[in-house]
Amino acid sequence: MRLLKIGLLAVVAAVVLVVGGTFVYINVVRDDPPEKLTLEADTTATVPGGDATIAGSWTATSDGSQVGYRVNEVLFGQKATAVGRTSDVSGSLTIEGTTVTAAKVVADLTTVKSDENRRDDQFQGRIMNTAEFPTATFTLTEPIVFETVPAAGQTVTQTATGTLTLHGTTTPVTVELTAKWDGGDEIQVNGEIPIVFDDYDIPNPSFGGISTEDHGSLELLVAFARG
Repeated sequence: MRLLKIGLLAVVAAVVLVVGGTFVYINVVRDDPPEKLTLEADTTATVPGGDATIAGSWTATSDGSQVGYRVNEVLFGQKATAVGRTSDVSGSLTIEGTTVTAAKVVADLTTVKSDENRRDDQFQGRIMNTAEFPTATFTLTEPIVFETVPAAGQTVTQTATGTLTLHGTTTPVTVELTAKWDGGDEIQVNGEIPIVFDDYDIPNPSFGGISTEDHGSLELLVAFARG
C-alpha cells in the first residue's frame, strides 16, 4: 500500500511539473506571439504629381511582404497561439481605372518559420509536405470594382473572390482585403483567410502533447511595387 501511495504521489508530482513547467514556459519564458499582420502605420502618402496614377501593372515584392499562418494550440492544458511566416512572396496586380482586373499572390511555404524548430519540422513535413506542395497561391477570379479611384493615402476595404491553393487542393474563397496606395510606387494589401484543414486535406497539426483546433487562418500583408 505504501508503494502504491508513493507511486501515485510520483505521478501527481510529474503531472504538476509538466503542467506547471508548461505554464511558466508559455507565460514567462516564451515570447508573446506576433500581432496579426496589418497595414504599416508609418506608410506616408505623397501627393501624386504629373502622370502619377494607381492604374497599371504592379509586382509583389519580398520587401515589406509577409504571408503566414495563425493557429490556436493547447500545450498540456495551456492555451497558446502558433504563428509562422515567410517573406518569400511573389505575385502581380493589375488595375484598370476603378477596377482590379487581376491579382495573384504566391507564398513560398518552404521558408515559413515560427519560434519553434519542432513545430517548423512538423509544418514542413507531416502537415504541409512542402517538398511536394511548396507554395500557397491566391488567385483573384472576379474583378474588384471601386466606385471611385482610391486617393493617395486612403485606406480602402473590399471583398475579393478567388481561389486558394494549399497542399495541392484548390478551394474557392472570399476574403476582405484592406489596401492603401502611397501615392507613388507602392500599394500595400492586407487580409486574413480562414482555413479549415479538412477542406485542403491537411492533417490535423496536433502532435505529442500539443493539440490544435481543426482550423486556423492564413494572414497576408503584400507590398506591390509598380511595374
